[in-house]
Amino acid sequence: MRDDNHRPSPESLLAKLNQGERASLRVYIGAAPGVGKTYQMLEDAHALKRQGVDIVVAVVETHGRAETAALISDLERVPLRRIEYRNVTLEEMDVEAVIARRPKVAIVDELAHTNVPGSKNRKRFEDVLDLLDAGISVITAVNIQHLESLNDAVARTTGVRVRETVPDHFLRRADEVVNVDVSVDTLRTRLRQGKIYGVEKIEQSLNNFFRKGNLSTLRELSLRQVAQDQASKSQYYREREGLEQAVIPEKVMVCMASRGSAKKLLRVGSRIAGRLANDWYAVYVETPSEEPGRIRPPDYAALQENIRFAEELGAKVVKLSGRRVADELIKFARSKGITHVIFGQSARSRWDILMHGSVINRFLNEVRDATVQVVPLEHAEGDGREVSDA
Repeated sequence: MRDDNHRPSPESLLAKLNQGERASLRVYIGAAPGVGKTYQMLEDAHALKRQGVDIVVAVVETHGRAETAALISDLERVPLRRIEYRNVTLEEMDVEAVIARRPKVAIVDELAHTNVPGSKNRKRFEDVLDLLDAGISVITAVNIQHLESLNDAVARTTGVRVRETVPDHFLRRADEVVNVDVSVDTLRTRLRQGKIYGVEKIEQSLNNFFRKGNLSTLRELSLRQVAQDQASKSQYYREREGLEQAVIPEKVMVCMASRGSAKKLLRVGSRIAGRLANDWYAVYVETPSEEPGRIRPPDYAALQENIRFAEELGAKVVKLSGRRVADELIKFARSKGITHVIFGQSARSRWDILMHGSVINRFLNEVRDATVQVVPLEHAEGDGREVSDA
């Protein structure tokens, strides 16, 4: 069942709304669809409304659930924006209309949603950031499998690669991250009762994503994520109030190649940075053969995608230039006082390493005061060579 005894009350949210000028963000997180995140948001909305707070529903997906639809019925809803796409009319949250309405609080469901092409932002979490920048507080919800840094772990656990994700830095912006928890058996019972998906999907879901082992792992991830978030916020509060000496933050660096996908490395970096550091770097070295006009078009496209992905996760992207990749990475790490370094490595023969050397070995030999983590990569992701090879 939901741990309602430890869930922040609507009164605590109201107190945050009344503090200062910064808009407040509360994120409900859960192990899977059906745990009750949307239901809880709407209960909060009614409680705040009863206390005189100006609150609107910006977007909520009922998924055909009668109890959810009933909770929306007497709340003010901002009309959705209709967008024509490929001869079909689709609906999205109307960010401009919500900002023009200027409520105190907006309810935004399905945080990881990808907007229809033609929308102002590509992702809904970016819409939420726009609302916050406009001074509108937001209550939103997401499932743990949509957290970007957990994408690989979730794929290994469930066999399903989640395509819609939210970067970890978004949760770090949240004033509160609240776990909505139900037991695995309760969740599977809700599924059998048709409270999560239609009848045609029940058996398939029970035998795939909603297997007991999958749900137990996802539930544990949710609990750990919220505990980690609470610990980080408690640490920040103690430092801000001078209750204890501030801990010297770790400095994390992910070493990207100038070709091939670096998404796995960046997810690991984001996860480690979330535990250890406020800022982290995604670094690549542009060698003479990779300068503009000389770099191969597929490599250039992959590099731009890596840069976009790194920025979305909250990394500071740094381009270094030089003939020898290892030299540039070592200089950067020393200049910034890097304490944790992440490399990717594909399978290479001993002969290849003897002939061409290894960036990782050079780094280990010359930078002794940093923790180095090597992430094994598939050939397709690492383009068949060690990431940052030179």
